[in-house]
Amino acid sequence: MTIGGRVIQDDSAVVDALSRSHLRELPIDVLGSLLEGASRIHRPAGSTVREVGTPGPYLELLVDGLIRVFVRAPDGRGLTVRYLRRGELTGVVSLFTPGYSLAATVQALVDSDLIRFRADVVIGLAERDLHVARAIIDELSERVVGFVAEIPGSAFSTVRQRVARHLLDLASEQRTDGRLVADVSQQGLADAVGSVREVVFRVLRELRSEGVITTSREGIELVVPERLIDEQFPARPFRVAALRS
Repeated sequence: MTIGGRVIQDDSAVVDALSRSHLRELPIDVLGSLLEGASRIHRPAGSTVREVGTPGPYLELLVDGLIRVFVRAPDGRGLTVRYLRRGELTGVVSLFTPGYSLAATVQALVDSDLIRFRADVVIGLAERDLHVARAIIDELSERVVGFVAEIPGSAFSTVRQRVARHLLDLASEQRTDGRLVADVSQQGLADAVGSVREVVFRVLRELRSEGVITTSREGIELVVPERLIDEQFPARPFRVAALRS
């Protein structure tokens, strides 16, 4: 089984990502067919993986890195709707949506590697193989549950969760030399999340003591952005399973 001429069993990162995804239950021969014509792509930190408005179906698997999916208002404000972690898929909803056009921008927050599947191969297999169809249904179900959970999560989130989300959004827009740095004062952060400076100060102190952020004259650097993502977008429970034979 190969990806661009490479045997995936020899690529531990790809095997690990597949084992974390909803593709992990596919029989090895079906997975081999699904990977037919797939390619591994690299996107440097801060670069765009897919532009808003990109037409057509697609499917990609995050092998390593961190991906942000966001929409932007006419006045320039951005809203993150999803973060992708290792082993997560993006694009499933596009596969069976006629006239699909991407409604958001997909951006690499850090250096990221993805597997880009051939959409026609995935669609063809899903139409005739129950294993692939079930994997797609499982992924779509997870996306729906996640977006529904995001509604009360946004409305009733804690100050710490709101701070985490705002820092991620600011740092994504204000990237400095490949680092995620949010140039914002404590008062500005408090105003943005609807709190007071004293409460925000305590939250930042906690995050510093946990090694998640550092502060300097440049601003607030996100040292472990994945931890901040977990605050606002809890990772789905999953089991890492060996690929089926």
